Formats: sequence, structure tokens, C-alpha cells
Amino acid sequence: MILTRRPALRDATHVALDSATTERLLRLGATRVVRASDRLLIGPSRRDPSEHAGTRAAWWRSSETWDRLYSPDVRWQPPVLVWASRSVHDRINLWRVLSWVRQVGRSSRDVFIIELDPIASSSTPEEPIPPYDCTLSVADHSDDVLLKQFETAQPWPITRYNSAIALWERYVDTNPLRFARSCVRGLRGVPELGALWAFLSSLFPRKAPDGALRLSRLDQLLLGLLSAEWQTPVGVFAHKSEAGVALRQLLSCTGDLFLPRRLDQWAAHDSSGAVERVAGPKPPDYPLLSSSYRITAKGVHLRDSGLDKLADAPGLPVAGAEAYATSAPWIVREDGRLTQLGRGCAQKL
Repeated sequence: MILTRRPALRDATHVALDSATTERLLRLGATRVVRASDRLLIGPSRRDPSEHAGTRAAWWRSSETWDRLYSPDVRWQPPVLVWASRSVHDRINLWRVLSWVRQVGRSSRDVFIIELDPIASSSTPEEPIPPYDCTLSVADHSDDVLLKQFETAQPWPITRYNSAIALWERYVDTNPLRFARSCVRGLRGVPELGALWAFLSSLFPRKAPDGALRLSRLDQLLLGLLSAEWQTPVGVFAHKSEAGVALRQLLSCTGDLFLPRRLDQWAAHDSSGAVERVAGPKPPDYPLLSSSYRITAKGVHLRDSGLDKLADAPGLPVAGAEAYATSAPWIVREDGRLTQLGRGCAQKL
């Protein structure tokens, strides 16, 4: 059902999935803008909103409120307009928003989803754009385009709306198999799922055809860029190589501050001793320069020969699951299938 009489832009409740879009909508005259922005592609996510908010705050180790989706101050006065790009970052936040809006009692008929396709560019990017593009934003578009989209917005069909909420529930499940299966097989109306799995699968350890247990693609790149020489995260990030490009592509979805955090996790992981850390050239206020790292002989072994056991690598929360968890040892095969290690009949896609 489409609303036959739309309020002015300033009277609607708008949901922006990044800071740039929040600022743009306010500049256009919107007065009720809810910023629902978090890099949910990395770190833990939970189905319960209170648990999710607390877990995310602990993960980021910050009390700063970037995400206002669950704020008690939001009245959710209809109509609710959710502005989303085709970024995989926006996709997950969109599913989460729709789940929450239903929980606060708003009908799908009161929710208008505005989706904007990427702007075609005639210039060649300096580095290849990965399939899991996380840099797209609604704010890339002109004011005229945004206003036109607002005037023609309408609710999704109920089946598509329910499917988006179901995807969020699968994403935060402690068993990632159903979500991974949805990504690989695809769902009508959600073309980004394949690209999303291309990113998420890079966070889980891998099983090689010869049976060897390998680091995740992310960690393989990270340890591959370290050497016996001390390097700051800036040095690792800026490495001029194909591996450097591939790492920067992944970090475009996690944020560059995830790089020193993951290096710190490796340095603190005593069971492997794969990475060493010393003070860097800058104080802690400069996380990309405050520490330097180098790989050890153990790290070279893990990088070149693979893992002896999952516990050789530090765990990494991914949505409702955890990569390298020995209690739920999810791994990715070379063909992209997700399986659980150590079972006679492995669960798989």
C-alpha cells in the first residue's frame, strides 16, 4: 500500500546509514534524522537490541554514540524513510533498521525504502574496486536526485520486507550456515549477497584441497605484508604490492583502524607468538603510528605452511559467529563453501 498523501520532507522520520547522508538530509531540511551507522561487517552482532548495542560498544571500546537506531529519544513518527546505497555496508544496516522498526510497532506500509544505484564514472580508479564495495553513499548523489527519489518513494512489497528482516536474523545467528547459504545461492531482489559473502568469507580460516588448514584471506594478507623489519600499520597499509591492494580493499569495509587492532590481537596471542610489537614513533593518540610490528619464525610458519590448530590464530567475531573458534570451528573451502571442521559429515553449503 502506498501513502496517498506524503508529508513534507521535514516532517518524516529519516534513517541515514552513514554520517555524510545524515548531514545531507539535515541540509535539505529534514528535522528528524536517525543515524543508523555501524561497520557491522566486522565484530559481533546480536539479535537482541540491548545486547547488540552493549556488545558493539564493547567491541569498539568507545562510549561515543555513532549509532542512534535504538535511542529511546526516537519517536519513529511515520512515515519512516530509509535511505540506502548499494554498498554491502548499507545492506546489513538496512536489514537491521527494518527489524527494529517492526519491533517498535511500525507497519511495513509506513516504511519507505529509498535505494540509490552507484553513479557511473568515466574515470579509471587508481586501484581496482572489489565486488564488495563499501565506499558507496547516498550522499554521492546531487540534491535534485535525492529530492526526486523522496517524491517517488514507496514501501517494499511485504515479501521483500520480510525477507530483509529474515536476513538480519540469519546474519546474527551463532550458526552462520543459513546466512552463507543465502549468500551463495542468492535471493531475488538482493543482488548484493554474492558480493557480501566474497567479503565475509575472507574472515574465516580456510581448508585447502590438500587438507591443510590455512589462515583466513585477511590474515594471510596481513602476515604476508609483515617482515623481519619493524613496520607501523601505516607502512603495512601503504605497501605497494598486489597484496597491499587486496588488504586495502578489505579494510575499505572494516575501516583502517581495524588494521592496528588486528595486529594487536596477533601480538597479544601468546599461544602462537606469530607477531611481535614495540612502541612506535607516535603516542597512543595515533593508533596507526603508535606501535610497530614484525613477524616471527612462528608467524612465517603459519603464513607459509598453515595452522596446526585453529587456536594458533586469535579469534575474530563475525556477526553472530566467531572465526577461529574451537567450539564452533567454521572454515571456508577453496570453492567458497562454508563447513564445520572435524565432523564426519561436515555441514556445508
